Order: sequence, then C-alpha cells, then structure tokens
Amino acid sequence: MKASVARWALVVVLALSIPILILGKTLLNGQTTKDDWHLDAPGIRHHVLAAELPKPYATFSSSNAANVVPAPIGALPKVPAGFSVEPYLTGLENPRVIRVAPNGDIFIAETGFDRIRIVRGRDGEVRPDMVAVFTAGLNAPFGIAFYPPGPEPHWVYIANNNSVVRFPYHLGATKPDGPAETVVSSIASTSQGHSTRDVAFSLDGRQMFVSVGSESNVAQGIATLRANDVGQWEKDHGIGATWGAEAGRADVLAFDPDGANRRTLATGIRNCAGLAVHPNTGDVWCATNERDGLGDDLPPDYVTRVKSGEFYGWPWYYIGNNEDPRHAGERHDLAGRVQLPDVLLQAHSAPLQVTFYEASPTGKAAFPSEFNGDAFVALHGSWNRSKRTGYKIVRVRLKDGVSNGEYEDFLTGLVMDDDRVWGRPVGVAVAHDGALLVAEDGNGTIWRIAYEGKR
Repeated sequence: MKASVARWALVVVLALSIPILILGKTLLNGQTTKDDWHLDAPGIRHHVLAAELPKPYATFSSSNAANVVPAPIGALPKVPAGFSVEPYLTGLENPRVIRVAPNGDIFIAETGFDRIRIVRGRDGEVRPDMVAVFTAGLNAPFGIAFYPPGPEPHWVYIANNNSVVRFPYHLGATKPDGPAETVVSSIASTSQGHSTRDVAFSLDGRQMFVSVGSESNVAQGIATLRANDVGQWEKDHGIGATWGAEAGRADVLAFDPDGANRRTLATGIRNCAGLAVHPNTGDVWCATNERDGLGDDLPPDYVTRVKSGEFYGWPWYYIGNNEDPRHAGERHDLAGRVQLPDVLLQAHSAPLQVTFYEASPTGKAAFPSEFNGDAFVALHGSWNRSKRTGYKIVRVRLKDGVSNGEYEDFLTGLVMDDDRVWGRPVGVAVAHDGALLVAEDGNGTIWRIAYEGKR
C-alpha cells in the first residue's frame, strides 16, 4: 500500500448501496476524495479507525471558521430518498438543545438569550400553532429533561452554566407551575471555557446525569502532583480526574434526582456536549468534542457509551493509548487504562446533541421500524481544520444498543463552498408524530424531516 494512503478508513455507500472502501485519500478504483464536505451526501457511510490515526502535527493546526450566510432562496438540506424536509420554525436566536415532552410540546434552549422556548403543533402539521417563552432569566441554559421519566412528568430540569434547577410542571403547561428550585448549586468550582451542560435521567429515574466540559483545550500548565497525592485524588474523584481549575471538569457526573449524593460516573471526556440515555439498554451516551491543536485529523471527535468508572483520556491521552505530546511523560501510570470510544467521527466535526430514534409506527411522519433505537447526532462543524467537516446530521446504526463503529450522513447540503455555510446543526429530537426535528443556529431554523415512502 502506498505511503500516501492516509490513516483512517471511510465506507462509502453509493445510491445503489454498493459499498466502496476508501483508504485515506485514494479510492480503490483510482478516484480521489478530499476527506471533507465535498464527499458528504445522505447515505454515505464513514468509519474512522483508531488504529489508522495520523501522527500529531502531521498537518498544521488551522483556524478556519466558516462564514455563516443567509440561506439561499428556496434552498433545502439534502435528506435520503423517501424523506421530505422543510422549515418548521424560523427566527430562533442561538438555539441549542431540543427536547420533546410526552404530549408533543417542543422545548428549545436559546442559550445565549438565557431562556427556554416552548413550541406546540399538531401531529403531521408542517408549521407550529404556538411559540412562546416557557421561562427566562436563566444562566446560559442548555440541557433540558423531564422528570420523572414516563408519560406524566412533574418537573422540567434545566442545566445552566454552573447549576441545575427544576421547575414544577404539568403536561400542557406553557409556563412553569411555580418558581425554580435549585437542585445543584455548583456543578464545578470554575465555569469558564466549555459552558454547555446537559442533563438526563436513568430509565428508572433514580439517577440524574450531568455532563460538564473542560475549562481549557488541553489543561496545559496543570500542576504536577506527587504520586501519593494523585492516588488520593483519584480515590475521591475517579481515575484520571483532573485537579486545580479543571477539578470536576471533563466529567460526566451522577446525582440523586434531588441533587444529593454527587459522584463521578466517568472522567477524561473533554466536552460531552450531548448526553442521552438509550431507551432500550439504559446506557448513558455522550457526543464529545475532542481537543484542538494537533492538526487536521487529530483527534477524532466521538460518540460513545459512557461506562461507569472509566477514563476516556483527556488531557493526557486521546482515543485509547495515544499520548498527547503536550503532556508527554506526565502520566505513564494511565497508559493502557484509557477506554476507547464506540464511534469515532471525523476530527473537528463538533458534535452537539445526540438523540435516539423512538416513535410509534402509526405516527404520521414515523420513520421505518429499522430506525428505532438508532442514534442521530448534530455536527455543528469545524473551525480547527483546513478542509471543512461537519455541518450535518449523522445516523449511528445500533444493534442491541451497540455500534460497529460506522456512521452515515443523513442530512447534508448546508455547506455552500470552502468558505460559506448556511446552517450549523445544534439540536436534534424526535417529534410526537415521528418526524425528526433539527435545529441550526446559523439562521435560527428548525427543520422537520418526515418519512413519506412505503412502510
């Protein structure tokens, strides 16, 4: 195999569903690909392999933020054959997470404006009947969860930048039933850097999970501790847990629903921007933004099950036993103890919300049954890469809640050229009628994707 063949693999499924294995930048049939947005299309499958990653600094570290422009007149994203896509709601400001209540009401975090919107529409309709502010005056709200799990929640939980609050609630309410109650008053001792916090509950309602990203890119300058001190710290905070300004950061935390009994579920997850619990297996999943500064293709972002007590590498290692050169030699004791993520994404794709498809087969817009239990992930898009990646929704097929490591493009077409994009996906959720809702913050739109093929 020629040395020019790059270090990961992509599986491409053409319109005829004939897979072609791509190694690096050379197709086996001699065609070439740029390993970026030019290849994106609904149905294209990707498989990034941990064993085929490039060396650090194989390319320069780029600063290449997209120029976000208005959507071209009449432009629609691309979705697979048999599906329709159209704008459901426009005019949102800095939307992020979308969560759907059991009765179908849609809750949207407008993080930069410190509020939660509520949207109501009838099943099968392509426009909502009502848009209102559910609550405001929050602090960079992001995660939204209904409690207890099931058809009759009594609380809406909101994860702020550094706290978790809950509002009394009943189904159909367009305002809280009472004032906010603080459940977790301080998620971490610092709140700078990655500010998004997501919140989710175990299927039995006994545990509340909260994700908290790191303060910095890679904890450069973190103090050196003696081995005995490290051992004691990890005994209290988990293997690989960071300290100082990063204490309690880059973790997934667990609490009782009332905020008591704080513990660390997993460590070394740089920024679990999207947190979700699988509806069948109960596994906790994270969509994770990995670190910057190592080049175009390092390290891959990822989507993974979060296993209790495990360490996922940050800041000393990435994607298994790969030592970050900026921390060379600092934590040899962690070598071989890093959990490998389930699904690696193209580096710098910036995954945000992850959701699992779950819909009644009689829903007016319901996808075929083969989608049930699969994950959809919103990829916000790259800035630390010379060739643009992300700006799409991808599907992760799961069998019994487990992935084979592949993912496939589902919604694409938001990139106009190497400089301009007209949409940046941030949120993804399943509507009451089975449609997939996609929020993007470039132009403040929610797109509605419905299945219209034969069932």
